[in-house]
Amino acid sequence: MTTAELVFSQGTLILSRPGATDPTLRAWDAADELLLEEALSAASAVKKPRVLVVDDQFGALSLGLAAVSPTVVADSAVLPPALSENSSLNPAFTVLGPVHSWINPPRGPFDLVVLRIPRQADYLAWLLRWLNGVMADSGVLLAGGMIKHLPAKSVDVFAETVQTEQVLPARKKARVIRCRKGVANLEDWSGTWKGYTLAGQNGAVEVEALPAVFAREKLDIGSRLLLPHVAKAVSTAGADNSVLDLACGNGVLGLAALAARQEQPVMFSDVSSQAVLSARHNADIAFPDARLMFAHNDGIDPGSGSFDLILLNPPFHEGGVVGDHIALRLFEQASRHLKPAGRLLMVGNRHLGYHRSLRRYFSSVEQLDASPKFVVFRASNR
Repeated sequence: MTTAELVFSQGTLILSRPGATDPTLRAWDAADELLLEEALSAASAVKKPRVLVVDDQFGALSLGLAAVSPTVVADSAVLPPALSENSSLNPAFTVLGPVHSWINPPRGPFDLVVLRIPRQADYLAWLLRWLNGVMADSGVLLAGGMIKHLPAKSVDVFAETVQTEQVLPARKKARVIRCRKGVANLEDWSGTWKGYTLAGQNGAVEVEALPAVFAREKLDIGSRLLLPHVAKAVSTAGADNSVLDLACGNGVLGLAALAARQEQPVMFSDVSSQAVLSARHNADIAFPDARLMFAHNDGIDPGSGSFDLILLNPPFHEGGVVGDHIALRLFEQASRHLKPAGRLLMVGNRHLGYHRSLRRYFSSVEQLDASPKFVVFRASNR
């Protein structure tokens, strides 16, 4: 485990980034520094402020604001274990209460909101509209991020949703914006759900997703390459074979499995709570009588059991970091959660060389399909 110190006005935090072995991958950045500085100043101006931290990455904001007992909500399931680990490294900074997600969002009103600006413009628009509904009338919103990761349309999104009071000077390539609540809300917004129709031999399935979900408006080309192999694997398997759609996103792979055979139990799991909500929304509508399970996890929960078939289109980025570190962890977990005759079906970017990575965890690795950018593999331990 590598750690890095974050020095701020309240002391020093020792922070680790779970799963990272590269010492250059810190658990905080300059945006966290700026947000902490501004948030502590804003909180001091209010008697017993009720503070909300939104989409903290690894606990820097939540722990740095421990003195004002913040409520914490995050889309990513990475935060709860990261916050727990970093709390143990910083016993003087304690965050009470659970980490909420969009499956169980907190209720306002909040006097101060501290927000990490997401990379997706639609998710930012959704967040700001939701925040308008939970901020006190006199509440302050501090939104910050690294400039290179801000959505291209972020200026327009802020202008349409909240009242921007001040754009603070950039420091260390980070930016913080101070805002007041606006009148835009989710009820009047048509952008909450977007989707497409998934056509198949057994009919069409409508696939929709919330704003934080990958490829919510059209089927991504990697999944498109994998889908025929999912249908074939499921149609030739037993009716009670269990399926896990790992890193499910909107659930398109698991939905394809259900379209081929509805009798089998299917679990949908994703690190994003909005992805889990989206997969549940789609599966409940298309297959209301199916045996469905949903899990908001960073990978496969140890208590999930084992599966006959695991479907995977692994993410290759975490925030601004691109690479295969997430996929490698998912491969290792998948190898431990396959039944003896079970199989992993996956699609990945050709340039990441997953055929070599898979052989570290599986005794048998076969290439089933390929395109100029993607490759489909079947892996097992038989």
